[in-house]
Amino acid sequence: MTGETTVWKGQPHQGLLLRPIDAFTIPFSMLWAWFAVSWNVEAWSSGAPLFIRLFGLPFLVVGLYATVGRFALDISIRRATTYSVTTERVLIARGSEIVSLDIRHLPALELTEHSDGSGTIRFGPAINPFKGRDLGAWQPTFDPVPQFIRIPRARSVYELIRKQARG
Repeated sequence: MTGETTVWKGQPHQGLLLRPIDAFTIPFSMLWAWFAVSWNVEAWSSGAPLFIRLFGLPFLVVGLYATVGRFALDISIRRATTYSVTTERVLIARGSEIVSLDIRHLPALELTEHSDGSGTIRFGPAINPFKGRDLGAWQPTFDPVPQFIRIPRARSVYELIRKQARG
């Protein structure tokens, strides 16, 4: 776009990022994983029929993903994500995928702040984690609503976006 300039660039928080919903998901995933490991150890060590032994493997995979894999995937996705605010657009780049939003026609603008000044800016309404098949509330990097996840100095970026949106 003609005359477009970048006014802010950033990245989401790097490393392990725990969210309030993890108070539920971590104990649940540990219980699931414990059950899956117990099932598989018993099935494989007792000489159960092959069908029974294979039946437990998907539960083991889900348990491993829920306890460890989802955190590793989230870290990897956030490491490959960059955010930009220009005079014309809000940009979210993740690998080769780029989401571009016209800054003057944002569907919504919501700020969630933490005590350290970091926060998340959502460009659309929040979703109900218990409704539908969307995984965004369980793992925000999969949320279909564009957002700047846990950026430093979130309020100043939020105000900058509002200022750019007003022109």
